[in-house]
Amino acid sequence: MIGREGVSEMSSGSRFTLEVQPVVPPALARLPELAGNLAYSWNRRARLLFANLDRALWHECGHNPRVFLRRVSQEKLDEAAASLVFLQDYKGVLSEYDTYMGKAPDAEIAGHLDPARDLVAYFCAEFGFHESAPIYSGGLGILAGDHCKAATDLGAPFIAVGLLYRSGYVDQVIDGHGNQQLRNRPIDFADLPVTPLLDDAGAQRRVRVDLPHRVLQLNLWQARVGHIRLLLLDADIDANLAEDRRITEALYGGDRNTRMQQEIVLGIGGVRALRSIGLYPTVWHINEGHAAFQVLERLRELVQAGMEFDAALEQVAAGTVFTTHTPVAAGHDIFERAMMLEYFGAFLPQLRATEEQFLALGASPANHGGFNMTALALRGSRFHNGVSRIHGTVASRTESYIWPRIDPAENPLDYVTNGIHVPTFLAPAWSNLFDLRWGSQWRNELRNPGFWERLEDLPDATFWSTRQLLRYDLIRDLRQRLVPQLQRNGCSQSEIARRTRYLDPDQDVCIMGFARRFATYKRATLLFQDPGRLARILNDPQRPAVIVFAGKAHPHDGAGQALLRTVHEYTQRAELEGRIVLVEGYDIGLARRLVTGVDVWLNVPEYPLEASGTSGMKAGINGVLNLSILDGWWAEGYDGGNGWAIAPHSPETAREHRDRLEAQDLLDLMQNEVLPLFHRRDSRAFPADWVQMAKASMRSILPRYNSERMFLEYVRKFYVPAARQQALFAADGHAAARELSQWKGRIAAHWPQLAVRLVEQARPRLTLGEETHVTVAARLGGLAAGDVWVELQLGSEDAQGEFCPATSVLLMPEGTNEQGETLYRTRLKPRESGLRSYRIRIFPCHPLITHRFETGQMLWV
Repeated sequence: MIGREGVSEMSSGSRFTLEVQPVVPPALARLPELAGNLAYSWNRRARLLFANLDRALWHECGHNPRVFLRRVSQEKLDEAAASLVFLQDYKGVLSEYDTYMGKAPDAEIAGHLDPARDLVAYFCAEFGFHESAPIYSGGLGILAGDHCKAATDLGAPFIAVGLLYRSGYVDQVIDGHGNQQLRNRPIDFADLPVTPLLDDAGAQRRVRVDLPHRVLQLNLWQARVGHIRLLLLDADIDANLAEDRRITEALYGGDRNTRMQQEIVLGIGGVRALRSIGLYPTVWHINEGHAAFQVLERLRELVQAGMEFDAALEQVAAGTVFTTHTPVAAGHDIFERAMMLEYFGAFLPQLRATEEQFLALGASPANHGGFNMTALALRGSRFHNGVSRIHGTVASRTESYIWPRIDPAENPLDYVTNGIHVPTFLAPAWSNLFDLRWGSQWRNELRNPGFWERLEDLPDATFWSTRQLLRYDLIRDLRQRLVPQLQRNGCSQSEIARRTRYLDPDQDVCIMGFARRFATYKRATLLFQDPGRLARILNDPQRPAVIVFAGKAHPHDGAGQALLRTVHEYTQRAELEGRIVLVEGYDIGLARRLVTGVDVWLNVPEYPLEASGTSGMKAGINGVLNLSILDGWWAEGYDGGNGWAIAPHSPETAREHRDRLEAQDLLDLMQNEVLPLFHRRDSRAFPADWVQMAKASMRSILPRYNSERMFLEYVRKFYVPAARQQALFAADGHAAARELSQWKGRIAAHWPQLAVRLVEQARPRLTLGEETHVTVAARLGGLAAGDVWVELQLGSEDAQGEFCPATSVLLMPEGTNEQGETLYRTRLKPRESGLRSYRIRIFPCHPLITHRFETGQMLWV
């Protein structure tokens, strides 16, 4: 491979690069296979195999085994092939790999999903597996990667679909003024563990999608992730216009047109990619709204096959799961109506829908006539979820316009709290210790809380020494990053020494970490509400501490970039110099170091805007203690003894006042609880009480917040019901889908005429054990008595006067009265004495609906 390295001219002429690739010895013939499967992203023994060949080159190649194998010297490969020690390690890695690839599906998967019948297709705009495959941007991509890793670990029938970018994850530089500079990291597909997806003639498969006045061609690629496949689409093809070749150039790059085009490629092109290889998934998972156009393509397929638009929508939605990941408005794509009609003008006739029907799929109150991708995903699915309990509640409120007459607490939007892939994020020091103590069995016990009680049996000194080893690795890594960063920014040697002087493994300093996307709601600068007090806390000679900051701001987020500059300014203050550290180049590799090596993990989002957050989970499973606002996952994970929690003040409180109050709470905890506990030493010279809390962190978080638990929750709650529902709807020529769509049409037409009144109240007083009757009369306006349910809720009022239902009972139809109203009646027999309240409601109901309130209609008496 020869290429010009630069444009600068030297006296001897221009420089060119020449990559002379070695020949892999037969004894090591399967090294390319290991390098070609992203299972290496969580198999540390496999990565170590490459690193041991040439550690310096391994780091120089960005821990990328494919690049490494092209550049390692022939001499080192030949030496390894002749080394009994290396060959033993090589055979051990292959044995582990072959065992993994040959293992049977998890019993719970096998009991619910049949590979001969079922297939889950998982669509996402980004996937974060490892720093060597930079087709991700942040938390969404890492979560998607962990979802795929859990799918392969459990042996699920699963395929993922995404985009292959020429410039994926951007490299970050922070200059001497705190300004963030982002540099695209060009991707050579030869460097990635991807291969072209070939057709029967041996040519690379292509699919086509329509853009205004032209056709876009897309190359198909595939990556192996353990057992599963990841399909990737790429528009950089000679046959496409120059501007169209740039559609998949950069993740979330370009303007609104680029975003529209990328989402068409992902949603519509992704469906066509699956069809091109003969795959017909039974479950379709839309992971965030970017992929929601797949709903339109699947609608088009069914309509073109002869289905009516409304019936086709029921069929599509029955097998679709949608996960929303953010309550922040900027995270939901909204396109102008005119733009939608420009891009889908030729597509619309294939749907046999009116313009009004089409645009209604993306309608929402807040979009001022635009087309909301989240709304499309919600209307095109029957299984929907947020990513934590709090986020599920928030999303149920913000997306309640889909079910306008349903109390958000009862609408169909559920939640599954995120989880992390333990083999990826558990530090090698812990894995090695667990192997030594418990053998390999612990890897099969990730979901068993009882198993992890044995952490208590680990000697405290062993636990603490493991934590110190991880801390040492972090300090070494931070110094290796910070020194060149500060040198480049013009710092003198004495200034560099001052700014790094507390990053010393021999100093007993508590290291706190704050690393994540620099968005305003994450409040990176909350600590600096009272900088004087913060300085006094960090500089306490008896209880010293350092806070390490890392993270990127979106290139179009000026406010987020301002937060980075603010943190940078505080690193330069004399009273905080060396106590506040800002390190550039945040990526998955640096994140792994931080979440395993710091002592305390800080997270202070503005409640309730943290959908879930997973960095604290990664820290917690490594014995790091969380100090966090009770939002996202931590509101579920905190148990009073596994870290510290800051109770959020009411969102109704003025933001500035709330920030001051919560900053004070944060500093109070740091000063009065966190640092005293860390620095409290007994005769054994380590903080025994701290160790106990760190053990509690690992014991409580590891079995509950891992991606296996998360994936299986998706299986139980959504994948299995969706697979069954879509099969039911597809049977007999989609008879059920047609029946349900016609019924919903009748409901929509007649519901405005429906009226209901109470004609027989319960007796106001009765003795426990007695029964009373309640009767209502409903004017159904063309609906049948069986089209609706009438429900009485019995409960009581709380201190705020809110009704709290305890039980419910259906009122059964009992003919009609003289006015033609249908009578519904029930016997009420309270089981407890005391003052009770009841209320009555009527809502549509049909045996085929997925959720009893999916029509969004309800009327209260």
